[in-house]
Amino acid sequence: MRKRKKPEEGGFSIWRSYSDMMAGVLLLFVLIMCVTLAQAQKSYDESIKERDEKIAMQEAFEMDLLAKQRALEEKDTQLETQTLHIEEQDEALTQQQMLLAEYNAKLKEQEARLNEQETALNVLQNALNIKQEDLDEKTALLADQQQKIDKIIGVKAEVVESLKQEFASNSLNVDIDAQTGALILDANVMFDYDEAYLTPEGEETLRQVLPIYCKVLLDEDHKQYLAEILIDGYTDTDGDYGYNLELSQQRSLAVAQYLLDIEDEFLTNSEQLELRDYLTVNGHSMSNPVLDAQGNVDKDASRRVEVKFRLKDDEMIQELNRIMSSEAMRSTPSTQTAGQTDTSRTSGN
Repeated sequence: MRKRKKPEEGGFSIWRSYSDMMAGVLLLFVLIMCVTLAQAQKSYDESIKERDEKIAMQEAFEMDLLAKQRALEEKDTQLETQTLHIEEQDEALTQQQMLLAEYNAKLKEQEARLNEQETALNVLQNALNIKQEDLDEKTALLADQQQKIDKIIGVKAEVVESLKQEFASNSLNVDIDAQTGALILDANVMFDYDEAYLTPEGEETLRQVLPIYCKVLLDEDHKQYLAEILIDGYTDTDGDYGYNLELSQQRSLAVAQYLLDIEDEFLTNSEQLELRDYLTVNGHSMSNPVLDAQGNVDKDASRRVEVKFRLKDDEMIQELNRIMSSEAMRSTPSTQTAGQTDTSRTSGN
């Protein structure tokens, strides 16, 4: 059997148990507090860490946002620049369109002018074609004239050569122009000073040279081209022109008359008639004086009588010169020949 304790020991035991319980509760409370503090500290640390992370994230976000904002501002600046550039381009495009419109207007004007010029060119081309046809005709005419000239030159050279040969074969030393075939007679030998009557020496000279000269010209091979036989008288430059004109005419007439006086000695009747048709006498006074080497008038040489000939187509050569100088293209040589023949014969009367 258990022994019952005394009541004092039982009360102490209760208080002891209570204190132990309270101590245990306190210890538990302390433990709980420690655990709670530990957890709170952990939560605080985690909260602080989370806050720091959030702050870092916010800073990073803000930095990213700032960067994006700066980029956006740069893009805005670029956009403004591009917009300004586009506006400038639009303005330039507007100006170019205005210029293009002006150019189009000018182009239309130029096209109209070109059309006018083309029309004018067509007119000129037609005129040119007409002129070309006319030129072809004139070229053909010129070629024909050239052939005639070549023939004339050949005939004149042949006549001059025949004259030289005939005089040489008769041992006569006479002054014949190699280009024109003119027979130059010294008036100082033919006439006395200031006289128009032939001297005996002059008559003898004419008796020797005139028959040969006329026979060559009236030869069948030459007379078909012959237009005139001219006897031209010249004086020196002394004295009055009118007086010298009369003197030169009288001297050329004296030579012509002597030729007619002796024509029956070397010409047939038909040739005498032909000679009178061809013969033309002129007086030139002091015109065409002869100059010496210094350019001064040679008075002795200027006093002369020239016997020369003119072929039928000499005027044609003159006409061709006018054609080549574009003065007269279609004048009739035969008409001019007749007119000049009449004029020369009138001056000789």
